[in-house]
Amino acid sequence: MAKLIHTMIRVHDLDASLKFYREVLDLTPSHRLDFSDFSLVYLRNDKGEGEIELTWNKGREEPYSHGDGYGHVAVVVDDVAARHAELIEAGYQPLAVKEFKADDKLLARFFFIQDPDGYKIEVLERHGHYQ
Repeated sequence: MAKLIHTMIRVHDLDASLKFYREVLDLTPSHRLDFSDFSLVYLRNDKGEGEIELTWNKGREEPYSHGDGYGHVAVVVDDVAARHAELIEAGYQPLAVKEFKADDKLLARFFFIQDPDGYKIEVLERHGHYQ
């Protein structure tokens, strides 16, 4: 049986990405591999085993293109409104909090935010399917 262990994204400015993921998602490096041409930094926190792998290709000048295939990474928090307010207070620009409902039943409460490279992150409130 396969187990998902990480998702990899390429980043242009490693320091800016490390700051963003630490401040916004409370993810810090759990493992780092540095090579002459690139670095791999694995981020996680104590909430789960999955990691985001940041790949930084040293010397790259132009930003990465996401094409039309990338969607988003999703995380869950206990209180979306509180986290949203904290991020605004910290100077970030999350999009508005939204809700999905079916027959007036709440399915999901969430907002999106983008990292320094434009990767979308969905922040969902812990509820129903999203635990």
